[in-house]
Amino acid sequence: MQRRQFNQALVLTSALSALPLRAEEYEAGRHYRALPKPLPTSVQAGQVEVLEFFAYSCIHCFHFEQPLEAWIAKQKPNVVVKRVPVLFSPQFTPMAKLYYTLEALNWLGRLHGRVFSAIHVDKQRLFDDQAIFDWMKQQQVDMAAFDKMYKSFGVAGKVKRGAQLSAAFEVEGTPALGIQGRYTVPGQGDKTLAIADQLIAKLG
Repeated sequence: MQRRQFNQALVLTSALSALPLRAEEYEAGRHYRALPKPLPTSVQAGQVEVLEFFAYSCIHCFHFEQPLEAWIAKQKPNVVVKRVPVLFSPQFTPMAKLYYTLEALNWLGRLHGRVFSAIHVDKQRLFDDQAIFDWMKQQQVDMAAFDKMYKSFGVAGKVKRGAQLSAAFEVEGTPALGIQGRYTVPGQGDKTLAIADQLIAKLG
């Protein structure tokens, strides 16, 4: 390479290095799945529904909680995030009932994180009704209200609906995200929320 060519190449390299780096482009079929038929959402026109499919027993869901909460805090008001406990087998039913009971009683803010910590830090097996009730008695809550809601038709209906949503979004593992009834994003560590950002932007 001659001096003139070298100098021209150096200038071009410097100019290119000054350009902002483009965000990674995530692809359907590789990083996320486009559902064959859009599913109905439960949000108003102009809003974007994001569903987090999770299980209290999932260690990856436990580690995903903090990044997810930070991500939620940065979203525009039109992005509505909802959690959906999965039912990969009947053994998941008590944990799903626990989540929907805490939600119905407005206790999630206080106890949702505690459930994760009890299972993954304290190694408590909150996987059946008796273990859940024994643990809840230690949380200084209204146990009569908890017992009534846990056994209610309303909670049973939400558990059934959650199972239907997991199947409709073709969720095979947790955590996973469902975006506006159109896309499923399997858990991919740090990329998961970046993929969600790209899909939300794509929806306009």
